[in-house]
Amino acid sequence: MRGLSLDARFALLSALLAVCASAVGIGVLRTMDSSLLAVLAAGGVSLIGALVIARRQVEPLERLLRALQGAVASFRDGDFSLSIASARHDVIGELSRQHGELARTLREQRQHLVQRELLLDTVVQNTPVALVLVDDGGHVAYANLAARQLFNENRSLAGTRFDDIVDAGPPAMREALAGGGDALFSVGFPDGEETFHLSQRGFRLQGRGHRLYLFRRMTRELSRQEVATWKKVIRVMSHELNNSLAPISSMAHSGSELARRGQTERLPEVFATIGTRARHLHQFIEGYAQFARLPAPRLETVAWTELIGALAQQVPFRLAGEAPEDSVRVDPVQVEQVLINLLKNAHEAGSAAEAVELEILRVNTQWRIEIRDRGSGMSDTVLANALLPFYSTKRSGTGLGLALAREIVEAHGGRIQLANRDGGGLRVTLSLPAA
Repeated sequence: MRGLSLDARFALLSALLAVCASAVGIGVLRTMDSSLLAVLAAGGVSLIGALVIARRQVEPLERLLRALQGAVASFRDGDFSLSIASARHDVIGELSRQHGELARTLREQRQHLVQRELLLDTVVQNTPVALVLVDDGGHVAYANLAARQLFNENRSLAGTRFDDIVDAGPPAMREALAGGGDALFSVGFPDGEETFHLSQRGFRLQGRGHRLYLFRRMTRELSRQEVATWKKVIRVMSHELNNSLAPISSMAHSGSELARRGQTERLPEVFATIGTRARHLHQFIEGYAQFARLPAPRLETVAWTELIGALAQQVPFRLAGEAPEDSVRVDPVQVEQVLINLLKNAHEAGSAAEAVELEILRVNTQWRIEIRDRGSGMSDTVLANALLPFYSTKRSGTGLGLALAREIVEAHGGRIQLANRDGGGLRVTLSLPAA
């Protein structure tokens, strides 16, 4: 019966039992005069024989089912090493082979996952960024090597209350964490002061709320940026000073020669040129001084209509949409300065006056302020550097206008973004907290 399907086997066994039962029935009818006991005995023997044959055919299926039961239990426990061997070439053998292929596939996938987890753990553990994962109960669920070295003298932090770590830390770190967002803070160590960048995010993991804290040392990066910035400042100031002092020196020499020759009628022109260059130099240096001594914003509650009206008296623009009836809490002098500079930049970009637009919208918990124009826009290089201090594409620019705007907006807890518009022009977007 090798090679027959299970359905065929059971059909054959059923037919055999039916034949046996028919044979017994016929025997009883033909031997009504014989001993009833002998007839029953013969029928019973035939039936037992059929049942024995059926039992022998069903045993492989029972063994397979028991093996599958054990294999499923092993899979449930994460053990994929169990295989079912079978030399049969029927449906039972095919099922055994498919089970073996499934086990092999699961083993390969598990090995691949283990390798990826090992790689990820190696990367996370050896990153210089201190990583702390806190569960919804306030306990540390995970901390890498950098976090253990930073907070617990290289000892494990698992199960420790994060509030205890914060309370034992410096006040600057507590203030940065209390802000709820990204922040920079400095901490004094025996070998010097270190500056850290804090990043914190909340998310759900396995149905529970978690919060991830990242502490990155920024001292070296900031030092390199500081040196690069000072070099840029020196180059810009040297360039501007030379551009102003060289003409002043030349005109002073010319004035001296004219005075020596007695040609005093040209001296007022010489002195006027010297005065012009001196004023330009003074304005240039004053711009840097203003950027350096920018005060913290003094927040006041100001109606948008009042702020828009003040802008309209100083620079032309078209208001897109309706002016918000709400108020905003800002430093009105600083924010007005930012908006005036941005609107003037839009006009200087070559945009038609009627194409310079101002729009103010409330988006969730933020005020979104957009200044749009149809000027020349910016190249990718200029977009990437426009907000940096001392970067300017204007021949007489100081590179402080947009940098000053960024400084003021970020001091208010907001952001500034630049983007080119479809069809030409630039869009400057300011985001300010609505509360």
